[in-house]
Amino acid sequence: MGRFGHKSALLIFVIALGVAIGIGKAQSTFKVDVKLVRLLVSVKDAKGELVGSLEKPDFTVFDTGVKQDIAVFEHHTEVPLSVSLLLDTSGSTSKELRYETASLQNFLHALLREGNPEDTAALYAFNDQVTRLNSFTRREQRLSDSLRDLKASAGTSLYDAMYLASRDLNRREGRHVIVAVTDGGDTTSVKKYADAFESAQNADTIIYPILVIPITNEAGRNLGGERALETLASGTGGRVFQPMGAAELDAAFTQILRDLRTQYLVAYYPRNLPLDAPRFHLVKVELSRKDLRATTRTGYYGDASLSGKASR
Repeated sequence: MGRFGHKSALLIFVIALGVAIGIGKAQSTFKVDVKLVRLLVSVKDAKGELVGSLEKPDFTVFDTGVKQDIAVFEHHTEVPLSVSLLLDTSGSTSKELRYETASLQNFLHALLREGNPEDTAALYAFNDQVTRLNSFTRREQRLSDSLRDLKASAGTSLYDAMYLASRDLNRREGRHVIVAVTDGGDTTSVKKYADAFESAQNADTIIYPILVIPITNEAGRNLGGERALETLASGTGGRVFQPMGAAELDAAFTQILRDLRTQYLVAYYPRNLPLDAPRFHLVKVELSRKDLRATTRTGYYGDASLSGKASR
């Protein structure tokens, strides 16, 4: 073989060796984008009072039973709020609609005049149809004008309203909240409970249902619908209110605002999860103080195959 032939053979050998090394590296290391899981956490003591003085070491997070490293922590987080207000205008709400809209106006005033100057609200009305009355705005008068002309009629498409509101929230930065004022169960939705729940979870949305039920006994009430709303609330880190009359409704809105102003933001990148992790990842937050109770969403929908490989 001539001089040129030897050089060519050497060059081919070097290239082949480089390719082999490159393949070896590609097989042993790879990168997978892992979703930052955000948890908005409320903490209360034994008396039910909000506690806002904890620090990062006081929190421990588990994903699918595996302890996680907290990547982001804020107490009294001021991340902007996007609040979707859903008002039931079905026929059964006609007697309560006037004081409900008055309470909503008070809530909007407090939301937009206090807290983060970037907080916004959107307004939806739902009966057998869902109507977005206002997209996200800080213009209080525009929201109040929309509330003034509402009329009660027809059925209740609550799950449709939650599904659509969550989809709109998913496009926005910051914290996501749905406050739904209703008198009970769903009667006319196309979407089901599971659709509303998954849509809310995918949008990192906290749901606060406010059940305005003029009937004190169980007869005539949609107890199944009420329990479904309780599950939606607890699963997303919210809670249900059952006010009797205008004064208690105002108090419920005040408590929701207090919750939102005293939240902790705890976030992590899922690591070391089992390869057979379910699509819905159960999340648990524990506190160093056993006299306190943390409330947050029960989990999130994720890609189990990516989650299992992310830590390699």
